[in-house]
Amino acid sequence: MSDDRPAPPYAASAAVAAPPPVPPEGQAPVRDRTGLAIAMMCAVSLIFAFQDVFSRILGGGYPPVLIVMIRYWVFALFVIALVARQPGGLKRAIRTKRPLTQIARGVILALEVLIMVEAFVRLGLIETHAVFSVYPLLVAALSGPVLGEKVGWRRWTAIAVGFAGIIVILNPGGGVISVTALLPFAAALMFALYGLLTRHVSRDDPAMVSFFWTGVSGAVAMTLVGIWDWQWLAPMDWVWMACLCVCGMTSHYLMIRSYEMAEASALQPFGYTQLVWVSILGVFLFDETLRTNVVAGACIVVAASLFTLWRQRARSQ
Repeated sequence: MSDDRPAPPYAASAAVAAPPPVPPEGQAPVRDRTGLAIAMMCAVSLIFAFQDVFSRILGGGYPPVLIVMIRYWVFALFVIALVARQPGGLKRAIRTKRPLTQIARGVILALEVLIMVEAFVRLGLIETHAVFSVYPLLVAALSGPVLGEKVGWRRWTAIAVGFAGIIVILNPGGGVISVTALLPFAAALMFALYGLLTRHVSRDDPAMVSFFWTGVSGAVAMTLVGIWDWQWLAPMDWVWMACLCVCGMTSHYLMIRSYEMAEASALQPFGYTQLVWVSILGVFLFDETLRTNVVAGACIVVAASLFTLWRQRARSQ
């Protein structure tokens, strides 16, 4: 991102397998089109949910690293094509003042996506997203030690409340918390770190430079790990993969357009509509159970996250 905006909710949805897109440099948001931008963000959240469905379908029959690798190949091509159309083209996008940090961002995001796909297969869509929704709180908590930002007592209170919501979701009183149940939390932690590093490099590198390095370095990292698990997909599974890739490009294009029309802080809350879509799809397509503690805990986490976003917007104004 070109400024200090936090990453949009669910931008690192596992099926998305891509970083939060960034609007072209020097293009200020058009405030009077906020309503259209919000509608587009809601559409993006729906597409993200279907991407997660495709990821779970494919992840159940193939190594998740293979699915993420192929997905990243297509995304890298999308990034290169998009960046090539910007002023300066690829020659400008390659030049970065922080190459190691840019590479680290891409690798961290790729690993986060991989963990999310694994969580979809093991936990299902509903529980994975319920826990992952804590990531804005992790961004707030880590912004102090990573970026040196001051976090006031109100946001620390919201962070504590949000973590209480995670405890409600995990329901430790119902049995031993398995490592599997912590997968989406680990993914949320990695995505929060990715978001903070994005804000860090934005001080020196333009938005499209970060966008380029995230897609390309992630594709390289996944190739180095996933090529050893290569296998040809069944004909029908190539159809699912094509749907996944088409949805990925469509969702990111729509997200880029929405961030050209409105401020990130106005759009972020509507990213949480993905929780609704994945719950509906999880119940009807995969017979997942919408447990009471998951719903209650997710509501607590989302409420705390929205308060944190509101406080950040208020402070920036």
